[in-house]
Amino acid sequence: MKILGVTACTTGIAHTYMAAEAIAEAAKKKGLDVKVETRGSIGVENELTAEDIQSADAIILACDTTVPMERFKGKKVLSVAVAEALKSTEELIEKALQAPVYRGEDLVDEVAKIKEERKGQRKGAYKHLLNGVSFMIPFVVAGGIAIALSFLFGYDAFQQEGTLAAYLMGIGGGAGAFGLIVPILAGYIAYSIADRPGLAPGMIGGMIAVQLNAGFLGGIIAGFLAGYIVLLIKKYIKLPKSLQGIMPVLIIPVLGSLSVGLILFYIVGTPVAAINDAMNNFLAGLSGTNAVVLGLIIGLMMAFDMGGPVNKAAYAFGTGTLAAGAGSMTMAAVMAAGMVPPLGLALATVLFKQKFSKAEREAGKAAWVLGASFITEGAIPFAAADPVRVIPSIMLGSAITGGLSMFFKATLSVPHGGIFVFFAIENVVGYLVAIVIGTVVTALTVGTIKKVV
Repeated sequence: MKILGVTACTTGIAHTYMAAEAIAEAAKKKGLDVKVETRGSIGVENELTAEDIQSADAIILACDTTVPMERFKGKKVLSVAVAEALKSTEELIEKALQAPVYRGEDLVDEVAKIKEERKGQRKGAYKHLLNGVSFMIPFVVAGGIAIALSFLFGYDAFQQEGTLAAYLMGIGGGAGAFGLIVPILAGYIAYSIADRPGLAPGMIGGMIAVQLNAGFLGGIIAGFLAGYIVLLIKKYIKLPKSLQGIMPVLIIPVLGSLSVGLILFYIVGTPVAAINDAMNNFLAGLSGTNAVVLGLIIGLMMAFDMGGPVNKAAYAFGTGTLAAGAGSMTMAAVMAAGMVPPLGLALATVLFKQKFSKAEREAGKAAWVLGASFITEGAIPFAAADPVRVIPSIMLGSAITGGLSMFFKATLSVPHGGIFVFFAIENVVGYLVAIVIGTVVTALTVGTIKKVV
C-alpha cells in the first residue's frame, strides 16, 4: 500500500518539514510506501507526480495553507492541521485509509483541470516569462491610466508640486506604478523558476536593471538570472536539518541578490552605457541627412524596447531638437512612433481575439488609452509574452509612422502628451494619417504571425 502526504504551515519553515518527517516515519513503521510533498518557504519540494497520485491508496493533507486540490479527485483524502500530524501520526494514517473519496466540485474541478493541462503545455522559459507578465499587467494598466489622467491637466502640469496632476503622476510614474513594472516582471519570472526563494533576488535584480536603464529586456535577463542562481544555491548548498530554517530567510536571499546584482552591474551596466553613447552619436550623425530615413530609424528605436535604453536614446535625441517656441519634426516623429505600439496591439486584440489570452485582451482595452497618451510601455505586457513576434511587428509599424511623420513635415513643439497636445502639432491631419497607418500595419502584422492561444 502507498500513502502520500502534503505538508504546509503558514511560515513554511519548521512545522512543514517536521510534519513531513513524522508522516514518513509513521508510514515506514507500518510497512507502507510513502512520499511527502513539502510546500515550505524554500518552495515545493518532493512534488507529487500524476503517477504518484494514481498509485496512492490514501493522501494526508497536513496543511495550514491552501494547496491545489483538483489533482486528488477520485482519491481518499484526509485533511488536517499541520500540528495534528505531529501529535498522532499513526492514527492519521489509519483515518486516511478510511477517509471518503474526494469528489471536488465537478464544474470547478473540470475548469481547474483544463487550466492545469494548458499550463503544463507551456514549458521552460515561455512558462516563466508568462508568469512574470501576468503579475506585471496590473501595474502597467494602473500606472498608465494615472499618467494619462495627469496629462488631462496639461502635458507639464505635473511639474507643479501639490497639484492633482502631480499626485497622479506620482502614483503612475517612475516613483509609483511604472517604477515597479520591471522589478515585478523580474521577480515573478524568478518566482516561477525557483518558487518563493527566487522572488527577492529577482525583484532586486529588476530594480538594478531600472537603475542601469536596461529596460524591460534587462528585467527579463535579471529574472532568469535570479531564478536559476537560486536553483543552483538550493541544489548545491546543503545545511544540517537544524539549520535548514535559515536557508530561505538568510542564505538564499543574500547569496542570490549579491550574485544577480554584481553580474548586472559588472556585465550589463557597461554595455548599456556604451550602447547609449553610440546611439546618440549615430542619431546626431543622421540629423543632416534624409529626414524620412531619420524618421524610420527613430521609429525602429522607439518600438525596440519600449522605455528601455534604445527608446530613451531616441526620445532624448528628439527632445534635444526642441527650441523655445519652435516645432521639431524629429520630436513629432518620436511621439508618433511611440504611440503606435500600444495602439497597434490594442487594435490587434480586437481584430484577432483568438490569438490573445483573456488577460491580454483586457490589457488591450487599457492600451488604447496608454497609446493615445504616448505611453509606449503599454505594449510591454504583449512584447514580454511573445517577444519574437510582437517586437518586429511593432518596430515595423513604428518605423512606417516615423518615416511618414517626417514625410508630411509634421512638427511638435512640446516633448510629451499624446493626443492631449495635438494643439501643438503643425499638419495634424498628416500626423494622424501617419499614426493610423502605423497602427493598422502593426495590428495586421502581429495578427498574421502570432499563433492562436
